[in-house]
Amino acid sequence: MKRGILIFSVLAFLAVGLFGGIPAARAAKPIILGVPTSLGFLEGKEGLKAVNLAVDEINKAGGVKVGGKMRPFKVIAIDARGAEPGVPVSEVIKAHKKLILEDHAKFIVFGSFRSEAAIACMDVVGKYKVPMLLGTAMSPVMQKKVMKNYKKYKYTFRVCLNAVYLIKYLAGTMAYLNKQFGFNKVFIMNQDVAWARKTGDLMVKLVFKKMGWQVVGRQAYPTGSSDFSSSLMKAKAKGAQVILPIFDMPQSGILVKQWKSMKIPAVMAGFISPLAGPSAWKVFDHKISGAINAIFEIGNIPCAKVPKSVEFFNKYKAKYGKPIEAGHAPAPGYDMVYLLKKAIEKANSLDGDKVVAALEKVEMDGAIGHIKFGKDHQVIYGTDPAKTAMGCMIQWRKDGTRQIVFPPSLAEGKIELPEGLKPAK
Repeated sequence: MKRGILIFSVLAFLAVGLFGGIPAARAAKPIILGVPTSLGFLEGKEGLKAVNLAVDEINKAGGVKVGGKMRPFKVIAIDARGAEPGVPVSEVIKAHKKLILEDHAKFIVFGSFRSEAAIACMDVVGKYKVPMLLGTAMSPVMQKKVMKNYKKYKYTFRVCLNAVYLIKYLAGTMAYLNKQFGFNKVFIMNQDVAWARKTGDLMVKLVFKKMGWQVVGRQAYPTGSSDFSSSLMKAKAKGAQVILPIFDMPQSGILVKQWKSMKIPAVMAGFISPLAGPSAWKVFDHKISGAINAIFEIGNIPCAKVPKSVEFFNKYKAKYGKPIEAGHAPAPGYDMVYLLKKAIEKANSLDGDKVVAALEKVEMDGAIGHIKFGKDHQVIYGTDPAKTAMGCMIQWRKDGTRQIVFPPSLAEGKIELPEGLKPAK
């Protein structure tokens, strides 16, 4: 009898050890989050890691309360390869369908890397009524489709900034360069993809023409290009005082090396993805001081004036042993999981229509600042982290550090000219 009691006690102890010490959500049916991105690209890799960080935190805290039960999130990721040269949009669409139809994803998180593919996939998530939160694609066309045909496209939201908001941060930087140093001649170099082309177009139309700048030249480069010397020579020959690069491909880092080695007498101010992270200083042999680069969303860089951005940045580094290198995507990827949790719990349902309605009303403070969706399903970005999400511009200093120089609400220092470059006035 005693032996039977002992065995029962041991089994009971093991049961508590296996199940009692684990949040109830672990034993419940998981809520599948599908992540179709480009894992061969920095933003895709780190964005997925940020999503997993948020999921791990939420699950450890008990999961998501829906229908009176606590359920865990589960991430299923697919390398949709949409950012790679030559990969057709149809492949990305196929990846989304697999996640929804075969893996039974209730939500698409982070979404397609490229705008071309993300826009095409709006039809897919609309057909199956699966909410999709975008973390990299930036074309404003997404918002136009939501506003034009809300019933069909209401399932798509964007948490990262879009091309229009990027323009506002770039425009503020150009206004400073003009006012402080008298610069008004620019050469534009952009990647030949939708978001970069559109950003360049709008910079010409909405910024440089209105500010009285002279665009002395412009050159588009296919994804995968690795030699930018001809355009740099043109920029120098035409007297460009500012070079505006718009690239998110790994090879674009070569542009910085060539800019330095060729001693082009112009400020490099724009976005080059490999220039965003802290390791760029070593990667480029300490030869990037003076370069000004966009960080699309704070949190990808810690900002003392936004404590949650510092908290996220430090948690990411602690979990993965390395700091965030991407200037775009990880912080929105992290925040969107918490947004989704809030929306699901607010709707008390996994029904796509109900979660969409809840997402439209969700508001919270996150790593990217204060988060709230506009009517067009784009998170609102601005210059006040207490009221909006935030991006920023950083400048590399001579000591190898990155310092936020714009907007003024976040600035840690002023823009300085690279060595050897003098003001025009």
